[in-house]
Amino acid sequence: MLRVSEETYDLGFKKKVLLFSRDYLKCCIYIIQAGSFEEDQGFTKKLFSKLIGTSHVLEDFLDFHGAKDNKDWYFYRELSAAVHHLSLGAYCQKHILNRLIFYVLGDTGNFAEEGEKTLNFLTDSLKKLAPVIVNEARNLDIAIPEDRFTLYDFPGIMTPIRLENNISGKERVRQKKYIVKIASEFLNIAAHFDKFEFYNPYTLDEIREIVPTTINEVEIRRYEMLVHNLQSSFDTYVINGGYEFQGEHLRELRSHFSIVFHLLQMMGRLLHFYERHLHEAGFKDIYKKVRDRLAFMVDPDTLLDRTINYGLFFVCHYISNGKNIARKILNENIERGRIEVNVPVPR
Repeated sequence: MLRVSEETYDLGFKKKVLLFSRDYLKCCIYIIQAGSFEEDQGFTKKLFSKLIGTSHVLEDFLDFHGAKDNKDWYFYRELSAAVHHLSLGAYCQKHILNRLIFYVLGDTGNFAEEGEKTLNFLTDSLKKLAPVIVNEARNLDIAIPEDRFTLYDFPGIMTPIRLENNISGKERVRQKKYIVKIASEFLNIAAHFDKFEFYNPYTLDEIREIVPTTINEVEIRRYEMLVHNLQSSFDTYVINGGYEFQGEHLRELRSHFSIVFHLLQMMGRLLHFYERHLHEAGFKDIYKKVRDRLAFMVDPDTLLDRTINYGLFFVCHYISNGKNIARKILNENIERGRIEVNVPVPR
C-alpha cells in the first residue's frame, strides 16, 4: 500500500495558494486578452461560472488563513471577493438577456437596452480588475500560469437548435387550489413593493438616502427567496418542471416572476459588494486604502445606478404588470359556490 508522507500530503500555505490561484489567474489573463474579441463575445455564462467558482474557493482559502487581518494579503483577498460578487451579478444578468426571447412580457420597452448597459458595466469592471489581480499575484510571488484559456473554453450557451418536445402522455391535471394559492402569494409579495415604485430615475443623492437604510442586501435577498419559493411551487405543482404548457396567462405570470427573481438575484450580489466592500471602509487605514483602490476600478456611483435605476425599477415594473395577470388567473380559477338561505323573520 502506497503511503504518502504527512509532509508531502500537507502542502504549505505558499504551495496551496498557487493551486487555488491557478485557474483564477488563467481567467484574469483571458479577460486581459478579451480586447481582441469582437463585442465581448468571450464573456459568457461559462466564463462567469468559472470566475464565480475559482474566486470563491480562493476567497475562502485566504479567509481561513487570516488574510483579512494581514496587510500583505488583504488586497488580494478583497480582489477575489470583488470578482466573486461581480461575476455572480453578471451571470444573472447574462441569463436574463439569454432567456428574454422566451419570456412572455409584452412590450419590454428599453429593458434589453438597459440590461446590456448593466452587463457592460460589470464586464468593464472585471476588465479593470484583471490586470491588477495579476500584478498583485506577482507582488505576492504567486507564479503566473503559462498555459492559457482560449475563446473555445468559454462558448456561449445559445444555439439555433430547439430539441423536439416528444414526451408523450396526457397533460397533467392542474389543481386549481395551487394556481389560486400562487397567484394570491404573488399579489401579497407585490403589495410590499408599492412603496418602492417610481416613474423617473433616482438621482445619486436620492439613491444614497435609501441605500443601505431602506434598500439593502438583507431586504432584497428576503424578497428574492420569497419569489424563488413562488417559482419553485409553480414549477412543481402547476407545470411539473416543463415549460411547454397551456394557458397564456400562466405563461405570462411565470415570465413575470421569473424575470423579477433574476433581477433580485443580481441586485442582492451588487448590494452585498457595495455594502461590504465599497460603502463601509472600516476604521483602519489599510481598509480605507483598499476600498479606494476598489472604487477606482468598480465605480460605486455606477454600481448604485444600475442596482436601483435598472434593477429595482424593472422589478417594480414587472411586479406591477404581473398583478393584473395574477388577478385574471384568480378570476379564472377561483371556486364559486351558491348557498340558499331563508330570509330572517324580522326582515
